Amino acid sequence: MQMRTDLAIEARELAGDRVAGTDYREYRENGMKISRLTVKTQRAGQLLGKDAGTYITVEMPSLTDNFTETDERIKTIGREIRRLLPVNGLLLVAGLGNEEITPDSLGPKTGARVLATRHITGELARAAGLDRLRPVAVMNTGVTGQTGIETGEYILSVVKRIRPNAVIAVDALASRRIERLGKTVQISDAGISPGAGVGNHRTRINKETIGVPVIAIGVPTVVDAQTFAGDLLSDSAVRRSAVLPDRNVRQMIVIPREIDLLTERASRLLAFSLNAAMQNAFDLRELVSLM
Repeated sequence: MQMRTDLAIEARELAGDRVAGTDYREYRENGMKISRLTVKTQRAGQLLGKDAGTYITVEMPSLTDNFTETDERIKTIGREIRRLLPVNGLLLVAGLGNEEITPDSLGPKTGARVLATRHITGELARAAGLDRLRPVAVMNTGVTGQTGIETGEYILSVVKRIRPNAVIAVDALASRRIERLGKTVQISDAGISPGAGVGNHRTRINKETIGVPVIAIGVPTVVDAQTFAGDLLSDSAVRRSAVLPDRNVRQMIVIPREIDLLTERASRLLAFSLNAAMQNAFDLRELVSLM
């Protein structure tokens, strides 16, 4: 049975904790568990089903629970994002997904809250006291079914026009475990394949296809139904023989009941964290006032 997941930490669990050609470490900060997995070789990437690069996973209390200590989450996640960004230059934030489908709306909802600053320049910026702002452009790509354009083609066309130093792609992810939905943030410099976690493979978006570094950020909002069924079967012998016979069932996904609240809060968390990461010349209180 194929176990679908976008999370590198889960791919490592499936492949075994000690995959040659990888580095892995864990630490805790502000009540959150942070893991850093570096895939260094092609062989390790094949075993994990992940491209070479760094995968940072932040595990925290559910975003559907009491939303306290948000500021600490923002600062911590913002610092982790900043470590993967180029120091200077224009950044392009791309919100991937379909805003009309709640589990897939994380990208566009996040993009709507990111500070677009590329147009704030010269005397206008100085007069408003905003000359310390880093230039940021924001786009929401929609999905191919809405636009008739592949997400990668859409981003590439904008990259060629405005020439950013890096692209930050925000998208909803798939996990193999229900308990990770709304509790996990993954940050990676290895790019992203939109829809791969639920079997809807599109053109990969990374440095090779886009021409600039691509930082991928996401929160898992769904579990593939077949993966979920297999994970419920604790006996490994039964799991190996388990099959969902109905093709329609195999194509279904599982979402939490409170998915609307989860995506709303996750998009706020990611947007504030991105603003903190990109605009580190301002403190959080100043950024909130600008939003």
